[in-house]
Formats: sequence, structure tokens, C-alpha cells
Amino acid sequence: MLDTVSRSHAALMDETYRHQRLIYDVTRKYYLFGRDQLIAGLAPGQGTHVLEVACGTGRNLHLAARKYPHSAFYGLDISDEMLSSARAKLGDHVQLARADACHFDGGQLFRRAQFDRVFISYGLSMIPDWQAALHMACAHLAPGGQLHVVDFSDLHGWPKWCRRGLNRWLGRFHVTPRLELEAALNRAAAGIGGSVQHRQLYRGYAQYGVVQRPG
Repeated sequence: MLDTVSRSHAALMDETYRHQRLIYDVTRKYYLFGRDQLIAGLAPGQGTHVLEVACGTGRNLHLAARKYPHSAFYGLDISDEMLSSARAKLGDHVQLARADACHFDGGQLFRRAQFDRVFISYGLSMIPDWQAALHMACAHLAPGGQLHVVDFSDLHGWPKWCRRGLNRWLGRFHVTPRLELEAALNRAAAGIGGSVQHRQLYRGYAQYGVVQRPG
């Protein structure tokens, strides 16, 4: 069950993507850079369990499940509209559930309390309490597990007109780049005794962070 705040955000996401979801995968490939790099970086071992938080249309899960056929995949999203696209794409190959990234229980949703890999691809920039989502994701990591995150950055290597244009465009979809991501990852990792790797991609267009939980 979603609480009042979660239901409000879910309604906003459903309204925003009710029609956009039909063209989401086609259009977003032109500016959601780094997603395939994240999938390659997951490298889960055989028999591992992988969760995507804010899975959207299921595009990433579809590619990851094909790349790593010996792992089990799970996805959650707050938007019923997005999940309808994900279910059509993934069928029974991936377990999906509606849940708030900031407040979920993997044991209740998937009968699995911990995952070997958790990843969030361009989801934090759409989650109001995004730092809570990071802590929740870290709390679901199994010993030795990793959280992988890719999202927008500050575009420091791009012209000012490009930064202004992209930020105006993102604002239409309630997207806010999380420029404090590295610091937030370090705080979330500290809560599980973990470590962080963080780097900029494409001259600051995107940023990619990994939290490693001790084995």
C-alpha cells in the first residue's frame, strides 16, 4: 500500500507518462546516456538476484536479463502506467511490483529481502525524497552486493546554452539533476559500512556511482 505522499507522486508520474510511455524508449535513447554502461558494469554472477528500482518501461531489465540469463531479475516502480509497459515487454521473465522507491519491503514484494545487485537508472532525478531511496536501496543489498546508479550531472563540460536547454526540457517531466549524488552515496554507504566509486561521464552529462557492501 502507498501512503498519501506516495499516492500523490504516483498520480503525478501516471499523468506525466500515460502517453509518453508509448514513445519513451524510442525518444529517451537520444539523451539517457550511460544506461548500457551501467548494465555492463553490473556483471552479476551465476544464480544472483538483481533488482531495478524505478524500472519504468522495463527497457533496462529487458537488456540486462538477456545479457545475464543465469541471474534472476526484479523491478519496482511507483507508476502503474509505466509498469503496464514493462509487463508487456517482460512477460513472466521478470518479477515486477508497484512500490515507492523510498518505502518498500523486498521480502513482501518478491519474497526476497536482499539482492546481489540493485540499480537505479535515471530514477533519482524524478524521486522527491531521492536520498531516502538511496538508503532503502542500500538496505536491500546482500553481503558483497553492489548498488549501481546513473543519472544526470551538471554538464560542466558543455556550453551554457546546452545546459539551459536541457534543464528546461527536463523540467517539463519533473526531472531535477541530483548534483549532490556523490556525497549522498557516501552517506548511504556509511550506513552499511560500504565504499563508493563515483565518476563523471560524457564531460559531466551524466554521473555513475557504485556502492559496494562488504562481503
